[in-house]
Amino acid sequence: MELRPARKKRDSSHETCAVDRRFLASEWRFTRLSRAEMAAIILLMFSEALLDHFRNPRNAGELAQATAKVEVSNPVCGDVLQLSVAFENGVVREARFLCRGCTASIACASLLTETMRGRESAGLREITAELLSEGLGGLPEASYHAAQLARDALEALLQAAGK
Repeated sequence: MELRPARKKRDSSHETCAVDRRFLASEWRFTRLSRAEMAAIILLMFSEALLDHFRNPRNAGELAQATAKVEVSNPVCGDVLQLSVAFENGVVREARFLCRGCTASIACASLLTETMRGRESAGLREITAELLSEGLGGLPEASYHAAQLARDALEALLQAAGK
C-alpha cells in the first residue's frame, strides 16, 4: 500500500505548524497499487540482473554432501541465509543456499554460489559485498544489507571449513 494525498483542498485560513495533525489525519489515505504500478516500481528499484537471479535462483536447495554449512541472519531485517559448500582438493566443487529474505538477499545468495564455484579458499576471500552488488547491476542503498549478509555467510563458511 502507498500513501497518497487526497484531492481535498486545504483550508488556507488556519495556521500551519511543524506538524499539523488535522492535515495528516484528513489529507492522507491508503490506496492500493495496481499490478502494473507495482511492476514499474520494482523495475525502477532493481536491475534486470538482480531480478533474473531472484526469479531464477541458481543453486538453491540443500547440499547433502556438504563439507561445511553455516546459517547467518540479519537481526535488523530478519533475513536468514544458509550456505553449504562441498570442497574437492581445496576447490569449491558445489555450493548451495537456502534463503528466507527479501528480493535482494535471494539474488545475492544466488550470485554468491555461482561466483564461489571453481575457486580455492584464497579466491573466495576476494568476493566482497561490493563485488556482489556490482554483479547484480548495483543495489539500492536500502538493499545493500543483502550483499553484506551474503559476504558474512561466506566468511562464516570459511571459518567453519577451517580455510
